[in-house]
Amino acid sequence: MRFCCVLALASLSTACATDNARLPNFVVILADDLGYADIAAYGSNRNRTPHLDRMAAEGLRFTDFHSNGPMCTPTRAALLTGRYPQRFGEQFESALSGVDDYDIGLPHSARTIAEALGEAGYATGMFGKWHLGYHPPYMPPDQGFSEFRGLGSGDGDHHSHIDRSGRRDWWHNSEIEMESGYSVDLITAHSVDFIEANRQEPFFLYVAHLAIHFPWQGPEDPAYRVEGGDYHDLSKLGQLAGLDVSGYVNSMVESVDGSVGEILSAIDSNGLSDQTLVLFTSDNGGYRTYQGGYHSISENGPLRGQKTDMYEGGHRVPAIARWPGRIEPGVTDQLAATFDIYPTFAALAGIESSAHLDGTDLSPALFLRQPLAPRTLFWRMRSSSAARRGPWKLVRHAGQQPELYDLSADLGETRNVGERFPAVLGELAGELAAWSVGVSP
Repeated sequence: MRFCCVLALASLSTACATDNARLPNFVVILADDLGYADIAAYGSNRNRTPHLDRMAAEGLRFTDFHSNGPMCTPTRAALLTGRYPQRFGEQFESALSGVDDYDIGLPHSARTIAEALGEAGYATGMFGKWHLGYHPPYMPPDQGFSEFRGLGSGDGDHHSHIDRSGRRDWWHNSEIEMESGYSVDLITAHSVDFIEANRQEPFFLYVAHLAIHFPWQGPEDPAYRVEGGDYHDLSKLGQLAGLDVSGYVNSMVESVDGSVGEILSAIDSNGLSDQTLVLFTSDNGGYRTYQGGYHSISENGPLRGQKTDMYEGGHRVPAIARWPGRIEPGVTDQLAATFDIYPTFAALAGIESSAHLDGTDLSPALFLRQPLAPRTLFWRMRSSSAARRGPWKLVRHAGQQPELYDLSADLGETRNVGERFPAVLGELAGELAAWSVGVSP
């Protein structure tokens, strides 16, 4: 059976790679701070998400997919490089700061999937939030994208496009070129234009929404940041009428859903559905609450914790893969992560993957519903870290005893079973320690 699976996957990759007209298109739609249960297909009763629900019905919905970090920057680095973000330095295991990290970015030595696909003849476009460098030479055109419009920072006013430090932050390739409009709408319009302009050739489109990241502003809310302002205090969150921010966030979730609908429609109307793999996910879990008493932000369902946490709520995220005629509709519980995107796309495009990639090709799960090879996944941010192998999850906080959870029986991580299973705890702790040393640049 395994031999048949290998043959089937090899046949798919060969068919995709033999003729340029048959090379698959790849679209990644990355929401920002979207919680595990923020869309209806994952249990939300608050948000109307018909387009994502349709995508889930037509594609494969992952229930055990994880971002490679509980914050923005690390997941974006992992997505593009197929590697653990820690390999690029400690700055990349947390959010790059517009103050302390303003003059650094993803190292040019990091080979991205955009560079690999571009060399294979793909058109490469990225629209939205970068957050892997604030200015040239650390912008998308420096990392393999032939076309870019969007913001370099981690957050900007969704309407005025002014970042937290009061800088103009809307780029066209390597130059500031401000545009009027809501971030979701602009990103969507440029993405649709890119699809239509490149419908005759294979393309890789990376759609990186700023929504639902603060400032919490819906499409009908006014701009409030101005050039030269300073928004490093709680004013960064937006001009909010109260501590319950659900109304703002709901409209942002539904805007992202509408964007997904427009992008799928552009793919379908251009006759590209059977040639295009679309993957939707989030860069980390959602905030439930925020300092100052702000609440009713995201829904993480039964998961413990939120963005920035090593618990499941910080990094278990929605993920849906759609490719009509290639991916059968359904649900999978296979353990996967953002850094698996690079090796998956490379395999399907017939590109030889680097042996140094940390991610794995998801093709067996996507096309054959076969289990992925067992592996241990790791996370680390500042003084906290985690390891996951099968149902077992180890969580470590500096200065505290390690915690062990059996996610198969306790998805909410409410019962530390380390004392009952000391051997498992010890094995995972050893693996985590070895990994931490191994990923040091």
